[in-house]
Amino acid sequence: MRTLNFDTLNIYNGNLILVNKEHPITRRDNKYAASLVSVDSRHPEILLDYIAAKELSQLINHLNADNEILPVSGYRTLSVQKQIYSDSVDENGVEFTEKYVALPNRSEHQTGLAIDLAENNGEYDFIRPYFPYSGICMQFRKKAIHYGFIERYPKGKEGITGIAHEPWHFRYVGYPHSEIMSLKNLTLEEYIKYIKNFPYKGKHLKFFNYEFTYEIFYCSLAFIQQNPLTLPANTPYQISGNNIDGFIITLRKIK
Repeated sequence: MRTLNFDTLNIYNGNLILVNKEHPITRRDNKYAASLVSVDSRHPEILLDYIAAKELSQLINHLNADNEILPVSGYRTLSVQKQIYSDSVDENGVEFTEKYVALPNRSEHQTGLAIDLAENNGEYDFIRPYFPYSGICMQFRKKAIHYGFIERYPKGKEGITGIAHEPWHFRYVGYPHSEIMSLKNLTLEEYIKYIKNFPYKGKHLKFFNYEFTYEIFYCSLAFIQQNPLTLPANTPYQISGNNIDGFIITLRKIK
């Protein structure tokens, strides 16, 4: 067994952090910007977290969709998010903006884990790019969960996410979380709550694919501050904060 040491500030970092109206970005040390890369050579100004960018590139290449799917907006600084929100209020009004543009420091785009995409059919709307449920865009959706991406704001979940249906907005949460969320029809808000049913000192969530067994559990910040957390030696693992009150730990074991 091995004992992990936690930096409690990491509660605000990781692929599964929840950023919305109720849970704003807390870090002010430019942590997210440190891991950014361009999504591709043709769009050097559009940035993503380097792991998310790598997975997106592999997905686009798998679909041979380089000329059919365009990145519209990735990472945004706080100042850019403020400007986008202000411009949308001026151009579209408050009601529209509240539906489709997150408040500054409440936007996933500031984490580098979110990407807006458009079907390449000429010009596109920056706020609401066209990304239909057909053709190459639908193929992208079907494959996205295998590369760690979810459609973040699905239809029928507006009351949970606080954002209108956005077919173009995808969020990197990592695998296998993306597939579990898809299979259970859960938004990130719902998934964060669901995982709390599987505490460190209790039954863990298990997910199987053709190659690995994944074991997932939640550990509260309060628990970690008072107790050591041990994991099996030589087992790959990932840790993500939830941006609220704890950490989600994922173990990957060969079947």
